[in-house]
Order: sequence, then structure tokens, then C-alpha cells
Amino acid sequence: MTYAEPRLAAVARPRSAADPSRWPDVAAPAGTSPARTAVTGAIVRRALDRLPLRARYADGSTAGRGGPLLEIHDPRAFHARIGAHGLIGFGESYMAGEWDAPDLVAPLTVLAAHAADLVPAPLQRLRGLWAQRQPAHRRNTPDNARANISRHYDLSNDLFALFLDDTLTYSSAVFRSFPASWDRLADAQHRKIDRLLDLAGVERGTRLLEIGTGWGELALRAAARGARVTSLTLSAEQRDLARERVRQAGLADRVDIGLCDYREARGSYDAVVSVEMIEAVGEEFWPVYFRTLDERLVPGGRAAVQAITMPHARMLASRDTFTWIQKYIFPGGLLPSTEAVEQAVRDHTGLTVARRDGFGAHYAETLRLWRERFTARADDVAALGFDDTFRRMWTLYLGYSEAGFRSGYLDVQQYLFTKEAPVR
Repeated sequence: MTYAEPRLAAVARPRSAADPSRWPDVAAPAGTSPARTAVTGAIVRRALDRLPLRARYADGSTAGRGGPLLEIHDPRAFHARIGAHGLIGFGESYMAGEWDAPDLVAPLTVLAAHAADLVPAPLQRLRGLWAQRQPAHRRNTPDNARANISRHYDLSNDLFALFLDDTLTYSSAVFRSFPASWDRLADAQHRKIDRLLDLAGVERGTRLLEIGTGWGELALRAAARGARVTSLTLSAEQRDLARERVRQAGLADRVDIGLCDYREARGSYDAVVSVEMIEAVGEEFWPVYFRTLDERLVPGGRAAVQAITMPHARMLASRDTFTWIQKYIFPGGLLPSTEAVEQAVRDHTGLTVARRDGFGAHYAETLRLWRERFTARADDVAALGFDDTFRRMWTLYLGYSEAGFRSGYLDVQQYLFTKEAPVR
């Protein structure tokens, strides 16, 4: 079935780069003492010297064992930011234009692959003393979750449309072959969605609950199969556009899209699907999330969940740390490990993990296509009112995420959870 694409809805106004709660002060690096900056510089150079990359400083000196190039234009500011704010400062320094790379993903892939080795062992043992902690107001309570989701997904429908394909799907695609190409992305997104619907057993007459609507493509394809879909989102911008897409596709009688927290879901369903939503739940609420899947499913029901994951040891080491991604991109977010997912399901539900498939290489290619499209449309991003600091921030976000999957630091899984049917 082919869906007509409506004109994108009016969007929330872009936030100003002058807002200190969102952006670093690009005119003046974060303040720290000269001594701390010098010590940080020595630690950073020592760390870089162990890595297969080449860091070139403004004075012509270099660090690293050779490999992809990282250009440090303002070493004092670069080291000052890292000294004051750790890896958050590293990201802010890129936003401020103090370092760059001809091929951004290449050095980021090296850094991601060696993430566990970047901080010296003595400092790792003292992580609780120097690493920033998660702000309490970012906990994903029902009220905070709405604000956290809005901060990212309500930025601008038009912004997302500039780098997503026509399906407006903002999660990993599944390609037939590599390298992926833009003209195959929409088909690859449909392939991913269809795999999830197949896992969940969605067919004509299925009562389907979707947790995390996005812009509605999965709900549209499920309804086209004859399912009756209830889809929940906390993004008003996404809800409004998804509803319009459903209306224009002539499927409004089969799809109900609500602005609703997953914890407020009611009713019984034959299937539940949730795509890359658990990352926004927060560790303390993972048991509630999985209990919701269990409670909403009828006996014999099936749940298909797509989730980005990270290694368990790294999750345990960093779960209380406030990161650049959390500060600027996904407030309140935390990636689970496969062990954490399966423990939460085992300890808090009656569900069974029936299947798990990983396909991280597909996400790397998906992100590459998004990043290239975003970069190519920089003038269009600017025309929407987003300044250079924002564009650098999102370029780093897309590049850093791609690097995570290319290095194997990140993966993405499709899970099938089943609920036992009663014995007759």
C-alpha cells in the first residue's frame, strides 16, 4: 500500500544558541585553573599517544600512533573544557569549533573502540568523585518524561524531515546488502518494520499496542495488514503529524494515536511493538516498562521490541554518569545491555525471551545516510532557524552514534517476548 505524504505540520520554534541551559559559551571556554588545564593536557596527550589515530595540535605537534586525523585548533580551550567537564567538555569543544576532523566518524570510531582505556585506571576508580552525576530533574518520572521527550522530538518536524527518508522512520533500517544507498533506505525501513510486525504476529484483526509512535509509519503498515492499532507517544509534534498521515492514508478507523505515557496504557492486546523507546525509559523504570508489556498482553500474546544496547560492563560503569548525549540530545536516556534487558524481563514479568537478533552494522549504515543528508542540507537546517552551534552538535551526535556501531561499542537488537497461553 502506498501512503500519501502530507505537508509537514508547523513546528516548535528552535531554541536559541544563546540559551546557556542548552549550549556552551562558544565565545569563552569553560573556566578552569591553568594548573588543572595543564594536568588535563598531559593526561589527554598520554591517552592519545596510546591510540591508533593522529591528533595534530595548532602548534604542529602531534600525538597518537597514527591513523585518522583529529585537528585540535585551540588546545588550551580543548583541554580546559575537558578538565572542567570531562567527556561533556570534549563534545562542547567540538560544538565550539575548537577541534575537528576531515572524516569525523573515523577518529570517533577509534575513541569508541577504546572507550574503556581513555581514562587512566586510578581515575576510573575515583569516577564517583570527578564524573558529573545525573541531574535529579532528568529522572523519567511521568512529568519529567514528557519534558525529556519534548526536548528532542518536538524540536521541529521539518528538521527531522530534512535528513530522514519519506517514511519518517527514526530507527535502524535493515538492508539487504552493504554499502547502503539512500534510494534503498525507505525499503530497508519497511523491511525492519515488517520484521517486527511478523515477530509480533500482527495480521488482520490483531489488537496492537505500539509504545512510541514516531511519525506513524509502523502504525500505518500494521493497519494496512488489517490490525487495529493503539499507538502512544509523548511528543505532541509527532502525534499531530502521525494523525495527519493516518488520516490521509484513509486508515483513521483502524489507528488511534494518543499523547500518553506508557505507564498510563490500558486495555488488552494481542501484540505489543515498541521500537527504540526503552532507551528513553531510564534504568529505574525498566521493570515498569516490561511489566507494562506483560500486563497489556493477553495470554498467548507476543511483544516485539527493538532496542539499542551497550556492553554490560560499560553500562554498569557509566549508568550514573551525566554524559554529553544526555545533556544535549537525549535527556534522561540510558542504553541497556542485553543482560539488563533479560534480567528485567526475568525478574519482573512472566514473559519469555523467545528470540533476539542483533544487527548493529545496519544501524551504522542508517546513521551514515542520515549524517550525509543532514550535512548536505546544512543551508536548509539554517533556514529553519538552527544556528551553527546546533548544526555542529547534531553532526557530532550522528557521527558519534555511527562510530559507536562501527566500533561494536553499540549494538541494536530485535527481541521477541512471548506470554504463555493458558493450558486447555
